[in-house]
Amino acid sequence: MGRLLLAMFVSLMSLPLWADEVVGPHVQGETFEYTTGGQTYKGYLAYNASDDQPRPGVLLVHEWWGLNDYIKQRADQLAALGFVALAVDMYGDGKVAQHPDDAKAFSSQVMQDWPAARARLDAALAALRQHPAVDGDHIAAMGYCFGGGVVMNMALAGMPIDAAISFHGSPTQAVSQPQPFDGLVRIYNGQDDPLVDKQALADMAATLEKDGAKVRVVEYPGATHAFTNPDADALAKEFDLPLGYNAAADAASWQAALLTLDKALNQ
Repeated sequence: MGRLLLAMFVSLMSLPLWADEVVGPHVQGETFEYTTGGQTYKGYLAYNASDDQPRPGVLLVHEWWGLNDYIKQRADQLAALGFVALAVDMYGDGKVAQHPDDAKAFSSQVMQDWPAARARLDAALAALRQHPAVDGDHIAAMGYCFGGGVVMNMALAGMPIDAAISFHGSPTQAVSQPQPFDGLVRIYNGQDDPLVDKQALADMAATLEKDGAKVRVVEYPGATHAFTNPDADALAKEFDLPLGYNAAADAASWQAALLTLDKALNQ
């Protein structure tokens, strides 16, 4: 068990045997605005309001749909485990796509202009570090689908994070001049995902390793694209997309990610 998770367990077990109830975390979620380039971005910040100690931060990057309820739920999960999670807004004004055509247009625009994307990420990181609930010396990034591609590129750009964790992320290289990165990179993909090019993924991993990253790629048998999202089956049916939720792969990748966060952020 990782140190952060172990500390939470020990604190619960130290309560007197006659305690009427165990008081768990009080997850507070709120809109979190930051600006860059004259544009306002409306992220979602989640943290344990019962905790008075600064905790490691996790920057979450959404799927190509935008900052929707799914990524906010992931932020809440991390907050309940003792992290301060900021789900960023990569499109501006909290914009959310309702159709794959819009999602593709929004996400492509971001990936085709990495300097602008990085400015948004830098602004979010700076704002997160300044929050009183955050231990600004310990920050990781985690992303899903489009967001997974973003966090891989964050590592490729040598951004100041301790770990980059991608779930079913697109390995599109947006960074033209890779920089050294000595943090952890974990890439969790479905073995049967038709939307992730295997060669591009191998090339991404090799480039990251060459620049110093400690990379691990895990592929889950039987899992396809968006395997962590319980809404994937409904979206696949509605829009005829090769998506599918896989509970086993979701659980396994989540536990692996938590161990990675503990290793990277509690040294």
